[in-house]
Amino acid sequence: MKFGAEDKKKAIWAAVLGGVAVLVLIYQFMPSSSTSASAPPPTPVRSQVNATTPAHTGAHRNTSEKKTRPQSLDPTLHLAQLAAAEQIKYEGSNRNIFVSQADPEIPKVAGNPATDHGKADQAYTVPTPAPPPPIPLKFFGFASGPGEPKKIFLSKDGDVFIAGEGEIIDRRYKIVRISPTSVEIQDVLNSGPPQSLPLIQG
Repeated sequence: MKFGAEDKKKAIWAAVLGGVAVLVLIYQFMPSSSTSASAPPPTPVRSQVNATTPAHTGAHRNTSEKKTRPQSLDPTLHLAQLAAAEQIKYEGSNRNIFVSQADPEIPKVAGNPATDHGKADQAYTVPTPAPPPPIPLKFFGFASGPGEPKKIFLSKDGDVFIAGEGEIIDRRYKIVRISPTSVEIQDVLNSGPPQSLPLIQG
């Protein structure tokens, strides 16, 4: 019988100790659970902010689209506008684009349009270039002997030159052709036509 009483006491002490242990565990876990339950988690806050931000931007976008959206995209059928459009008549130039027609005549200017200096009917003439200056040389004799090419005497301001055909004297005058009574000389600087100088007698 003693053994049975001791076993009951041990069972009671074990139950008491187990209850205390359970209370201790509950006490230890209660503050953390209450704190976690009272404080909102950071993740839902972020998701809430992220969820509200697009909603705000979406609302702003919808508002801007409403402002910039043209009224012509309205699918509503307006009978009054259709009736007004039917009353408009096309008033063109009465020209049939499918038939070839002559071009309209251009109205002429009244009066006689004049050009420079009032000369409307006068044809344009190309101005003639000024004649080249005369060659300041004098042909006064021949200097060639029998069987030699023709050479002549030319003078300019007291200077005497002896030259044959194709030669250049005074650095600008070319002897083109020599004849018994004259000589043709060209001024190579002015690029003009050759000039004929007669033979001066005496």
